[in-house]
Amino acid sequence: MEMLQVYTRNLDLTDRLHDYVESKVAKFERYLPSIDSIRVDLSESNARDSSQRMVAQITIYVPKAILRAEERAGDIFAAIDSVIDKMYRRVERYKGRRKARRPAPMPTELVAPLEELPVEEMPPTIVRVKEFEVSSILPEDAMEQMELLGHRFYIYLDANDGRISVIYRREDDDYGVLKPIY
Repeated sequence: MEMLQVYTRNLDLTDRLHDYVESKVAKFERYLPSIDSIRVDLSESNARDSSQRMVAQITIYVPKAILRAEERAGDIFAAIDSVIDKMYRRVERYKGRRKARRPAPMPTELVAPLEELPVEEMPPTIVRVKEFEVSSILPEDAMEQMELLGHRFYIYLDANDGRISVIYRREDDDYGVLKPIY
């Protein structure tokens, strides 16, 4: 499979392991014929719980969407099996939403008022900066992309008004959109 990239960290990539990943991931081509590429990250973490040390993450790049899933287990093969199962569910959800897609008007007032954050004694520090490309999409597509990635928020360029926006899941399981005022 030429579009497959397998990366490891703190783990040796044996031929057996690579072949196992390749055979499992190849089945996604039947469900998603428009796959651009698939990235599989395998690593061993320093988790205290030995049943959570092996980490398998799969990222599937399809046109205008990214599907990602991660699982942990005590054995790398078990972690791969678990993440494959989780990714199948994400693919089915993605395909289902694509079929059932219908344009729905977005409510004009989605922004929730910001609440005061509790002040802590030790201020948190920035430990990671992540840069990414922002694409021009509709809010409904941003909501779908956020769900497919399993994130709680998603930054995008709103195709309706050209503004940078953040869609997020609220505590009541609805969605909110943040838009800056320039």
